[in-house]
Amino acid sequence: MNEDPVGSIVMIVGAVLAIFVMVAIARAVRIVPQSEAYVVERLGRFRSVLHGGIHLLVPFVDRVAARIDLREQVVNFPSQSVITADQAMVEIDSVIYFQITDPRSATYEVANFLQAIEQLTATTLRNLIGSLDLEETQTSRESINKQLRGVLDEATGPWGIRVTRVELKSIEPPPNVLSAMVQQITAERTKRATILTAEAEREAQIKKAEGAKQAAVLAASAQQEAQVLQARGEKEALILQAEGARQAQILRAEGEAEAISVVFNAINQGHATPELLSYKYLEMLPRIANGQASKLWVLPSDLTGALDAISKGFGRS
Repeated sequence: MNEDPVGSIVMIVGAVLAIFVMVAIARAVRIVPQSEAYVVERLGRFRSVLHGGIHLLVPFVDRVAARIDLREQVVNFPSQSVITADQAMVEIDSVIYFQITDPRSATYEVANFLQAIEQLTATTLRNLIGSLDLEETQTSRESINKQLRGVLDEATGPWGIRVTRVELKSIEPPPNVLSAMVQQITAERTKRATILTAEAEREAQIKKAEGAKQAAVLAASAQQEAQVLQARGEKEALILQAEGARQAQILRAEGEAEAISVVFNAINQGHATPELLSYKYLEMLPRIANGQASKLWVLPSDLTGALDAISKGFGRS
């Protein structure tokens, strides 16, 4: 069976056209991720920057010249040897955080921005570390980071790149210098520990002396208060004893006076004769003499008269 040559040619041409259309559509449609930007050239010249979304290009006329990552990127550069102001060789590891803000400038203003940033970092570190001695490089890391970031950010601005942060991971001195630094640090820590121990012992002794002083003061104060209380108690006891003796004497005197009054009232109520009164008077004299209210007693002047009256009374009987 003979094939039609014209039909075969038409089929081939149709297949080629279909493939061409498919390729053209594939090259015309571009879907850009949100975190990227596409730099588009038309016939070799910059045309536009495509950001996240779907875009249409002119097939075989427009092409994507560069795909730029817009996220913040981190680059860890290899360690480099730098000489300090006191001629010490140190090894420095650095980390750079940067972000592309202008895809067009990052594509056309510098050939390889990563290599350019690395070389710029190395040069800036040599200048900064070269003006510091070894000890300053260990204690001024934050200052070095700020200065390095300022220089890099200013230099990479025309490239459409913003340096957000710079970190020096390590600054390693030579082994012999490192050993000397370790010895110095050990000596400083030993010195500091000795000083702290001496200060602690001194404070402990001071506190112990203060405690002994306060204890002695409290003991003396307590002893003084005890003596005062004892003297006060003795004084009050003596006062109470004297008051009791005085009250007892008063009560005894009042009792004796009351007894005498009762006797005389009884005699008066009984209409006693002078002879009976004289007899009762003589009878009470020993009781008065035995009383505790007074140790001194005086015989009345009419004692002789009383005795005469008594004798007369007995004579009449």
